[in-house]
Amino acid sequence: MSDVEELIEQETIVTTTKPAPATNPSKPKTKRQPQYTVIVLNDDLHTFDYVIEALSRVCGHSLEQAHRLAVEIDSKGLAAVWTGAMEVAELKRDQILGFGPDVYARTPVTFPLGCYIEPLA
Repeated sequence: MSDVEELIEQETIVTTTKPAPATNPSKPKTKRQPQYTVIVLNDDLHTFDYVIEALSRVCGHSLEQAHRLAVEIDSKGLAAVWTGAMEVAELKRDQILGFGPDVYARTPVTFPLGCYIEPLA
């Protein structure tokens, strides 16, 4: 055997791998649900009292907060009235859409408030 062959046979090759990151099995990672917003649109027929009552009953807002949202809906054309999980946002939207006729209006208003949900960006 030549000197080169002897060196090759004597050479030790060491292969290492990166150790796996330490995980804590007692604390699993929770995945956050995406948030959705309920948007109410303005119209010229529903009264402030009706909008305030709907927002108070459906979304749980105080009368003051519901009034502020009604003013925002009237002045800006729409407002985000509730934010949360998609299933609850769908429920709130459906409850607003099914809130019933506007009994405060001078002329009967039997159609629902304009309302939709969208993902929170």
